[in-house]
Amino acid sequence: MIQNKEEKFKAVLETITDKPNEMNMFAGFLKMYPEEWKQLKINFSKFNRSKQFGKTIPLPKPEQSLKKEIRVWLKNR
Repeated sequence: MIQNKEEKFKAVLETITDKPNEMNMFAGFLKMYPEEWKQLKINFSKFNRSKQFGKTIPLPKPEQSLKKEIRVWLKNR
């Protein structure tokens, strides 16, 4: 979960010179907020380690999760 994602996505959008899309927003986010990205990956790996054998809970990978949040944000913008 990204804290203050509305402000962060707006900040990333301001730095993009091309037409905003999912890929350049994703790349911009990684460049501007490496600590947030690192935290997303850490939370994902902690969750995967905590699962019990045989019990699966579908959790999207951090890349998929962030791209989906960006896609939804761009659509609602």
